[in-house]
Amino acid sequence: MSDHGGAVSELVDQLGRLPGIGRKSAERLAFHLLRVSETEALALAESIRRVRQDVRYCEQCFNLSESESCAICGDNNRDTTRLCVVEQPRDLMSLEQAGIFKGVYHVLLGRIAPLDGIGPDQLTIDALVERVRKGNFVEIIMATNPTVEGDGTSLYVSNLLSEFPVEITRLARGITAGSVLEYANREMIADALSGRQKL
Repeated sequence: MSDHGGAVSELVDQLGRLPGIGRKSAERLAFHLLRVSETEALALAESIRRVRQDVRYCEQCFNLSESESCAICGDNNRDTTRLCVVEQPRDLMSLEQAGIFKGVYHVLLGRIAPLDGIGPDQLTIDALVERVRKGNFVEIIMATNPTVEGDGTSLYVSNLLSEFPVEITRLARGITAGSVLEYANREMIADALSGRQKL
């Protein structure tokens, strides 16, 4: 508990609950908010209020949206035959920033993690299967994170989708451009070898 007084203490406590924010960072943020203009501080509060009230999941892909359909699903220039499956909206944002993929997405809103009590029924897997059943996809790209849970989720979803006449691929992994083999770990090298391509 802070000795800065009720309102400041409460703000530090609330900021300290944010992921990646420790006690010292929470205090720095609280004192920053006290130093900026009232307009700037209240603009942050208003942004938080708007996000909580106005942002929802897209009815089709489960990306973040302020309407029933997100901007990507509403874009007629997207390639609707290629579907990229990601764990979270932030993963979708990372792929979009790369500017390479022009297809559509499906956000699972998590990954299967039995140790954390997260099963397939808590994700949007059923909606994905139904979407593939009704769609005209030629490729499903599994872009789950390269973790034990992400790979397990990818395998589970791939098995469910194997009944459909669609190619199922996954993101390439391995050695990044500009890196040195000597410093690559065993998993990176294994992924690079198994995902090797013709020259």
